[in-house]
Amino acid sequence: MAQHSIKDGTVNGVPLDAILNPISDDAASVERIPAQPGNVRTTLPIVIVEYDQEWPKYFEIYKSRILDAFASIPTQQTPNGEVSEEELTTAPAEHVDILSVEHVGSTSVPGLPAKAVIDIDLVLSHIGLEAEEFYVPCLEAAGFDFRLREPKWHGHRFFAYRRPHESDQTGTDAMPDCNLHVWGPRSPEAERHRIFRDWLRQNAEDRELYAKVKKDCAMASSMGGEDMARYTARKEAHIREIMVRACRGFGYLDRLAQLRP
Repeated sequence: MAQHSIKDGTVNGVPLDAILNPISDDAASVERIPAQPGNVRTTLPIVIVEYDQEWPKYFEIYKSRILDAFASIPTQQTPNGEVSEEELTTAPAEHVDILSVEHVGSTSVPGLPAKAVIDIDLVLSHIGLEAEEFYVPCLEAAGFDFRLREPKWHGHRFFAYRRPHESDQTGTDAMPDCNLHVWGPRSPEAERHRIFRDWLRQNAEDRELYAKVKKDCAMASSMGGEDMARYTARKEAHIREIMVRACRGFGYLDRLAQLRP
């Protein structure tokens, strides 16, 4: 769980203003990666299901695959994740470290209905084009399909696990798909995800509210034939309201007010 403390107007090194006022992803700058030969890409339906207590177990399976894929590759430690923006985009491949692997999104919140897709935030010490030479083959070897990069949205890289569903220990085809989001150090989006997750885990009122928002937005998007981007946009205003309450509840806003002249 994230450390919920604020120092010098930042949360874990991320400015609180950047967390509360996220930039929109620039659709025009999205770089879509061609599919590998034989890899058929599918679009997931917008279907909200009740919480499954097995979801944390599946996160651990995916996390193990990620860690195992990186395990045999030489890395260089990056103290406290401190790295300049120039280093973030120009570091040689062998200097990439895993800084964190977090279960985020609705499947990470016990009791919250969700799309049956495990969301993971993978924070790396470097994510630029040269670093991709290291981590992209690692993740592809673990079964993750590199779908896109968003250089103007915190350098976001998106991978998807869409292999045929696998059987769990009971012999049923229950292994859910996975969305893997790769970020560099001090990513406002990764921090937002952690704050949002931790708040919903402890605040029943906002958890119930968000469950209703998700179901209502999913129904509206399905009836309107909308895609996932539009479904996400429908939720955004509600997410921002909950984020403000989360930052107030964790004491960030009061502390920030004290720090400002």
